[in-house]
Amino acid sequence: MTNIEIIAKGKEVIKIESDAVSGLLKNIDEQFVQAVNKIYKTKGRIIFTGVGKSGLIARKIVATLNSTGTAALYLHPNDALHGDLGMVRKEDILFLISKSGATEELVSLIPMLKRVGVLLVGMLGNLSSVMAKMCDIVLNISVKEEACPYDLAPTASSTAALAMGDALAIALLHKRNFSAEDFAMLHPGGSLGKRLSLRISEIMYKDKDIPIVNENTHMKDAIYEMTSKRLGATCVVDKKGKLIGIITDGDLRRLLEKVTKIDNLIAKDVMNKSPKTIRGEYLASFALQKMENFNITSLVVIDKLNKPIGFIHLHDLVKLGLQNR
Repeated sequence: MTNIEIIAKGKEVIKIESDAVSGLLKNIDEQFVQAVNKIYKTKGRIIFTGVGKSGLIARKIVATLNSTGTAALYLHPNDALHGDLGMVRKEDILFLISKSGATEELVSLIPMLKRVGVLLVGMLGNLSSVMAKMCDIVLNISVKEEACPYDLAPTASSTAALAMGDALAIALLHKRNFSAEDFAMLHPGGSLGKRLSLRISEIMYKDKDIPIVNENTHMKDAIYEMTSKRLGATCVVDKKGKLIGIITDGDLRRLLEKVTKIDNLIAKDVMNKSPKTIRGEYLASFALQKMENFNITSLVVIDKLNKPIGFIHLHDLVKLGLQNR
């Protein structure tokens, strides 16, 4: 098989699976709406089951639902047939995933589930199957062909099932008004959790660590303030303590290119009169985005009276792993 043939085959697989997902558009219908509404209203659990590759897809859908505000769990059909059926309650909703709609383990399980009285939702590739006739709601995940040339390995069909699960999860996310803050509560670890939950007020320099000088401070003292606080800048305030400017290392370099003596200069002679600011209640990730947009390395955190209450530096945000990856 030549390199050109390898590339062609890879593209063919992507095309087949892409068509399989596109084909689902017509299947987002009243059955889909009914499934979403039933999940939204239920006081029970959302349970998924499937065998083989369908079982793996079921686990992935469960993970997606759990992370987007809909509590779900996976039940292995063999375990259900040997005792774990006791976890299923009448108020639950149980999803069965099967390409053929004739998976032996699931077909054997359905009569017992019917006795429990649980609502059965089939995610099936065959609407004429025995399982389709036994389920209360059926979501059509049928595909024209598998990417596997022998129609053996589930490829396009498993992709379609996964996409249908994602559609359910995101539809429920919107119906629940699930916010970024809610998402962060379920993802506290790693850079993702930090980007979605960490507030500027929680990580900013404050109190004595904020570099601040008065507008009439001599530049020698202003430079000392910048050096001692080691943040590469200092806020400049007026007599009322309100922010009126900022002096950065860059400002100093540009100043020294123009003058040789700074003895007679004061802070307001050198400061940038348009300092970039932010409020403490914003997410730290927003501060990083603002710094990147303006190509700067620091922001002054202000209160409602425009007084400096904090200082935040790019390096600290990067160390926290807040940059997108």
